[in-house]
Amino acid sequence: MVTLPRVVVAAPATGQGKTTVATGLMAALTRAGHVVSGHKVGPDYIDPGYHALACGRPGRNLDPHLVGEERIVPLLLHGAVGADVAVVEGVMGLFDGKVGGQGFASTAHVATLTRSPVVLVVDISRSSRSIGAVVHGMATWDPAVRVAGVVLNQAGSPRHAREVADSIDLPILGTVGRDPDLAVPSRHLGLVPAAERDEARHALDALADRIAELVDLEAVLALARSAPDLDSEAWDPITEVGGFEARFARTSTTGTPVVAMAGGRAFTFRYAETEELLRAAGCTVVGFDPMVDPRLPDGTAGVYLGGGFPEVHARELTDNVVLRRELAAALADGVPTVAECAGLLYLCEALDSSPMVGAIAAEAAMTERLTLRYPTMTAATDNLLTRAGETVTAHEFHRTQVTPSSNGRAAWTVDGHDVGFASDTLHASYLHTHWAGHPQLAQRFADAVHARG
Repeated sequence: MVTLPRVVVAAPATGQGKTTVATGLMAALTRAGHVVSGHKVGPDYIDPGYHALACGRPGRNLDPHLVGEERIVPLLLHGAVGADVAVVEGVMGLFDGKVGGQGFASTAHVATLTRSPVVLVVDISRSSRSIGAVVHGMATWDPAVRVAGVVLNQAGSPRHAREVADSIDLPILGTVGRDPDLAVPSRHLGLVPAAERDEARHALDALADRIAELVDLEAVLALARSAPDLDSEAWDPITEVGGFEARFARTSTTGTPVVAMAGGRAFTFRYAETEELLRAAGCTVVGFDPMVDPRLPDGTAGVYLGGGFPEVHARELTDNVVLRRELAAALADGVPTVAECAGLLYLCEALDSSPMVGAIAAEAAMTERLTLRYPTMTAATDNLLTRAGETVTAHEFHRTQVTPSSNGRAAWTVDGHDVGFASDTLHASYLHTHWAGHPQLAQRFADAVHARG
């Protein structure tokens, strides 16, 4: 049994302020001397970036669709190793999950799997006593979900807040007034990532101060400590890719091969477990910034291009001609490469007429249409990452379009359509996968990197 104080921060609907409150709690508790582990329900990459800034340790995702129900508690424990308390930010409304899934992968689902008490953040700006009915419904709709406290957000005045509080039977843990300075800026796909905001740390300090002032941190901690012990073991990347490091250590004469992992402002989306799996598989992971670095890291034997916003930074990516040419040459020479969403766009010939790497015979462009889905894909062929017929879960979220969407060997078949680009040394598509849920993908990539190195 493992003791881990923990709390889930949820809301009746999106836009109620749970990111502000959850991140503020992480920051305030950290500044009060606690070691805090930040987690996010769902596939989102942006919120964990703020969690990492708040806690000083990697933000983690808990998504039953991407990794399976059985891995949620082990991944929570893995991320929270050495922490005094875990704060888990929910997604959308408390009971909103995968469409058609009866609440699967919802905040309530994760709270139930982890046996965590829930703090409900409620925007009260447009109502008063009716909030009591909303909270009552949220707290009683599913007996397996323990809504144990409430934070009132966007209060218009102390009188307004008292009127709302009098309608609620649960403990009121804090009241946050209207304050536009606490909002995080957003754009076409949601919040602006912390890595793209030079002022993010200063804004977070201000948020931590406000939450410490307006929310009863001791009450939140008491609630977190009421969570029962967990009967599970922490997820271990070495177990998932067991044998790789030992096997290649016996045969390698040049040391561990280098995986160049894209970072910087244009490539901010990747799960912490991806790097951990690659390191456990005997690879050395070295970051590089495609916007400014003049060359790939020395000894590069594999390339990982995750998600992000190349469309926002297209000019800088285009201007780095030397790196684009080196990367194109590396792919042409068969260096194993994985590219997800932003990585796919970067490897195309052009993005909105801005020249990109040109390793894939396709062009990308911004559109008005949002593509958002949470699919189970089928591998279309044997390739770098997958074997034909294998099924993998993923998510897709973008406002761009790649033309053609595939050619030759497709990466995936989704809803009856072939998408993406694949070969024995390349896997590129819009689909984001969580390798902790499908460790065979990490194994195969690492295997190819070791063979190359």
